[in-house]
Amino acid sequence: NIWLPIRAGSDITFLGGIIHHIIQNELFFRDYVVHYTNASCILRDEYGDPEDKGDGYFSGWNENRRAYETESWKYKGEGLSYPERDLTLQDPQCVFQKLKRHFARYTPEMVEKVCGIPPALFHKVADALVRASGPDKTAAICYAVGWTQHSKGVQIIRTASILQLLLGNIGRPGGGILALRGHASIQGSTDIPTLYDILPGYLAMPRAGDEETLQNYLDGHTTKTGLWSNTPAYFISLLKAYYGKHATAENDFGYNWLPKLTADHSFFEYLYEMADGKMEGMFLIGQNSAVGAPNTRMQRRSMAKLKWFVIRDMVETEPVRFWRDSAEIERGELKTEEIETEVFFFPAAGHAEKEGAFTNTQRLLQWREKAVEPPGDSRSDAWFIHQLALRLIAKARASDDPIDEPLRALNWWYPEDELGEPKMEAVLAEINGWKTEPQSNAEGVLFGRDREGQPHHGPQVADYNELKADGSTACGAWIYSGVFNRDGVNKANARQSKDYLGHGWGFSWPSDRRIIYNRASAKPNGEPWSERKKLVWWESEKWTGIDVPDFKASKPPDYRPRGDESGLDGQRGDAPFILHEDGLGWMYVPKGLQDGPFPTHYEPLESPVRNPFYSRDTNPAVNWFTRNENRFAPPADPRFPYVLTTYRLTEHHTGGGMSRFLSHLSELQPEMFVEMSPELAAKLKIDNSDYVCIVSLRGAIEARALVSRRIRPMNLNGKTVHQVAVPFHFGAAGPLRGNAANNLVAISGEPNVTIMESKALVCNIIPGRLPRGPAFLDWLERNAPQAGQPPNLHPEQPPLGAPSGGRFSRSHGKEGKTV
Repeated sequence: NIWLPIRAGSDITFLGGIIHHIIQNELFFRDYVVHYTNASCILRDEYGDPEDKGDGYFSGWNENRRAYETESWKYKGEGLSYPERDLTLQDPQCVFQKLKRHFARYTPEMVEKVCGIPPALFHKVADALVRASGPDKTAAICYAVGWTQHSKGVQIIRTASILQLLLGNIGRPGGGILALRGHASIQGSTDIPTLYDILPGYLAMPRAGDEETLQNYLDGHTTKTGLWSNTPAYFISLLKAYYGKHATAENDFGYNWLPKLTADHSFFEYLYEMADGKMEGMFLIGQNSAVGAPNTRMQRRSMAKLKWFVIRDMVETEPVRFWRDSAEIERGELKTEEIETEVFFFPAAGHAEKEGAFTNTQRLLQWREKAVEPPGDSRSDAWFIHQLALRLIAKARASDDPIDEPLRALNWWYPEDELGEPKMEAVLAEINGWKTEPQSNAEGVLFGRDREGQPHHGPQVADYNELKADGSTACGAWIYSGVFNRDGVNKANARQSKDYLGHGWGFSWPSDRRIIYNRASAKPNGEPWSERKKLVWWESEKWTGIDVPDFKASKPPDYRPRGDESGLDGQRGDAPFILHEDGLGWMYVPKGLQDGPFPTHYEPLESPVRNPFYSRDTNPAVNWFTRNENRFAPPADPRFPYVLTTYRLTEHHTGGGMSRFLSHLSELQPEMFVEMSPELAAKLKIDNSDYVCIVSLRGAIEARALVSRRIRPMNLNGKTVHQVAVPFHFGAAGPLRGNAANNLVAISGEPNVTIMESKALVCNIIPGRLPRGPAFLDWLERNAPQAGQPPNLHPEQPPLGAPSGGRFSRSHGKEGKTV
């Protein structure tokens, strides 16, 4: 084990340093890199790198939109399917040479200057990773939200991807990049999301304007080669699952009923709508945004602007009680008698009180049986959505208003038990997919009758290869197809492992492949890289092996397309990454990202130091969500000299609703605390367990001091920088109470996925306790003055009214209202 203290927010520099070390010393897996990655692809002459001018911008930046125009990022050659390549990796325009130059300044000395990691310790980690990689060895990289909740979180993980591709650790047993999720089935909630911008199976949500018709949508998202060439089959099968018999070729399979994106409709954007009184109501299901979301002070104040508020949870969490005993009520920021929000609290069943599936980080679906009945009137979330849908559909059918047409067309057919709970295996059967022609008595038909007892659909499809674009199949999520097919076996509920990969236990999408892109586990000629790491290989004119080949089974290793083929036939026999048009692992991203084709170091939006790489400090494409209640400290602000990060405790769970209300867990971690180094404690004359106040420009909290050697001062380019850390589970409800750490965190949006930056910000530490009541507001103004100051204190933060950046261009008016 090697413990590596690092400054929060400097991960790209650390990982980039290892990339530089590997390239500089030619430690990369050359055969893998040459054949299986896009290192050999030639870039257009128009491509410009931040290293060219030292300003921190890639080519294509549009200041008026605060977004990149990405045409210059594409390959030279015939589109993404057939780029020009140089297998010697010597062409100055090839990805490898661009990568080498891009990370040339990421030396061990620069890593120490930015991250605070001594060169000897850096080399120890880099050498260990290299030693664990190669033809007969693999290494995995595991990460958690400490890598995601940043203004460049996607690019941090991209840096790890480049590193693993250089070492040949993708598509091979023991390799990969594994996300240690925040809680159970986060993988499932991305596969079949409740997000605003993607549909099940990672299909894009249609956008208003450019994608008003089905053909517009398909033209924009269907690739010539690779698996996404089948987008019409995946998408139209999804529409058939949504709208059933009402979705026909004549009405574009109900495409016009599907909502279209008009702007950023993320949680943060509609929080601003809520704060400005533009939202009438909200459903909050299994979420505690008054504790777990950024800028929780603003979150709670915004709840008071709703007319109605539906909350489902197992206990009375902070959102249920915000109107009567929140900190804002105590301080006089809100008054109970003036809040018109009507709160509807529905008791929810816990995970052991309902059946369904969890999907783990390795894409493994596992079925959960109901262990006990939920108490009293508690019901599952599925029951609530099901019953709500039935009532809304009934109202829509009694209406002739065109706005109700999508509800009237909805294919809500699910059978239910005597309590009205929908049968979850029937939902899984629809997710798997079936033939749409009703054949209730045919072999392979599961749950074949609707709520009225009429034949509803035909046999299950075997896997996603059977999905069609003509309306003859319906499928709720193409990537899950195969989990519950014609044999009638719920493979998510399988419990007999057959091999070390776990086949026979659960179902791993797609098609029960335990390691995706596993064609990369064999040499270009189809032989295993080594006997020790053999997984799939070419034998007897087909791909075979321990795992299900993630490749067309009959495609020989030496297959070369002529250039006019499509789909998987348009990719070479030695191109393992079949989701990409070129079949290659992307060290360089020619399309799809909003903030650059390579990762590069930017400082967090709040930082105690300036960016040593570029004249620009922060990610230019980030959404700052500029607003008076959401200010950011400027770089190296002496009022906020300390780096702050948030973390989780073993004993508590996210917003605390499932742990702070349990006495045994509360006794194990009984109080809110802030962890700091002995050096910082001595500097501030703080003893272990003393009360201290932590303050940022968003708010302030109090906590006990935990003086610990786990946190150490960092020497950054000759400047000593202290870090502190706080758990984020505590709140004002339940038997165990404490100040919410997210009172300190700003709302911001990483350009690709709109996640906030809660793992790197700045604060001040003041010994003593926070004043109670209205005196708190005077104290906060003295220690984090804001009166009379503009909302964009950071020099790189856009003013009110400027485009927000990222994937959408939207602005906030001078009163904080969207325009």
